[in-house]
Amino acid sequence: MSQRTIKAKLLTAKAFERFGDVIECAGEPDKIINQGMCGRFHDRADLQTKGDDGRIGLSLFNAEPRSMPYTLTMMERHPLGSQCFVPMSEHSFLVVVADDHKDVPGEPLAFITQPGQAVNYHANTWHGVLTPLHPPGRFVVIDRIGEASNLEEHWFEGAYTVVRQDA
Repeated sequence: MSQRTIKAKLLTAKAFERFGDVIECAGEPDKIINQGMCGRFHDRADLQTKGDDGRIGLSLFNAEPRSMPYTLTMMERHPLGSQCFVPMSEHSFLVVVADDHKDVPGEPLAFITQPGQAVNYHANTWHGVLTPLHPPGRFVVIDRIGEASNLEEHWFEGAYTVVRQDA
């Protein structure tokens, strides 16, 4: 099988909007609170849960950093809820997403976050695994907690190689 390459672009809200939300302190805050000492960037993600037994939960993840070029062999999605990755450092991480094509991921797109950005994947969005590019790989993950299965994986027949756009 021929080599397939994906060029990772800088993450922007516009480029990512059909897959989820880019969460960042961009522009002017919606409110100034705490005696004028804090800007609140209000309601920046559409956290979702479906089904009767689910609730929104907050977990901490500690992922091993990966390097570029990155080999993409599988993607996953969560049909019953959104999943939000919030880094606990100012380091970039790799974000890979794809549109759904008859219950399998279409052609993947890749983005590299800028310091201070987080992502929230909409429910049922194909995405790559948590992929920090630098240590520490600590993240707050906000997603659906419940008994019903909320994970589908798709393994590609041939891997993709993700490179930086400027490479």
